Amino acid sequence: MEKRKIQLTGGSTYILSLPKRWAVEMGVKEGDEVEIERRGDSLVVFLPSRKKERKGEAVLRVSPEEPPQALARKVVSLYLVGYNVIRLRAEGGRISPAQREVLKGFVRTKLVGTEITTDLPGEMVLQVLLRSPELSVKDALRRMYLIATTMKEDTMSALENSNLDLARDVVARDDEVDRFGMYIIRQLKSAVEDPRLVREIGLESGRDCLGYRIVTKIVERVSDHLVLVAQNLLQLKGALHAEVVRRVREMGELVFSVFREAVDSLFEGDYAKAEAVMGRREEILRVEERAIREVLRRVSGEDLLPLRLMIESLRRIGEYGSDIAEIVLNLNAFKMVEER
Repeated sequence: MEKRKIQLTGGSTYILSLPKRWAVEMGVKEGDEVEIERRGDSLVVFLPSRKKERKGEAVLRVSPEEPPQALARKVVSLYLVGYNVIRLRAEGGRISPAQREVLKGFVRTKLVGTEITTDLPGEMVLQVLLRSPELSVKDALRRMYLIATTMKEDTMSALENSNLDLARDVVARDDEVDRFGMYIIRQLKSAVEDPRLVREIGLESGRDCLGYRIVTKIVERVSDHLVLVAQNLLQLKGALHAEVVRRVREMGELVFSVFREAVDSLFEGDYAKAEAVMGRREEILRVEERAIREVLRRVSGEDLLPLRLMIESLRRIGEYGSDIAEIVLNLNAFKMVEER
């Protein structure tokens, strides 16, 4: 780290010299313009000519022997690191039908804003058409949260009405949450590489990137546990006693109220609301205990295990709400400090 003294000229202009070694390495010449951005109590100097461009096109060679799922994972990796065009070229003359089918499925179910613009026997071109200002990180996370909320409502409805088709629909909807999750990761990776993109993706500072990355993964986990609840519901053999259904529903409503308040505290930057969420852990454990007691009293045989697993997944959702609240506390800790 080098230190520089601030000089005052003309009575009102502050001048700061740039380190010569840095200027030489970067090719800075007299008359060049620089960009200065304030970040909290720091200033960051950028050279417009050195501004990182979004990654353009990636060309991926496709072997006929390559497993379709392995090929799809390569495409996802290129999408996540920020390529806007992914061109797949067959080494053996043609992309196999199995490879093509899996790739189309991944584009449709996993990659937000991506379309297949070229589909030839020996070549496929995937292009990302959606840009950051059109769907910010916060908006994408809200979409994930809303999908998870409807999954919870439908899971509870399926439980109350023994609606197996609705439970299967909940399982299928998990892909939608994953799609937006990968889109968010893509945006956050770009912002980490070029800090000037932080505001473009809808965040306030680079510090937010890590917090939103963790919260995105948590919302994906919540969705996964709702899928587990629906899958265990599909395993039930007999009709459930009304009191068992009531207790499980009670727990579902409680843990999702905790989850909802945690997400709200994140979007609002509300330290006090996040602190209130942290205080609800004991309440979740009490409701879980009541639900387990009712299950043990009224359920036996093959249905006992699926119900216990359903209750465990619901408890985990409540715990994830507390995890989000803890992140909010860390991101907003400065609000409780009196600066001098």
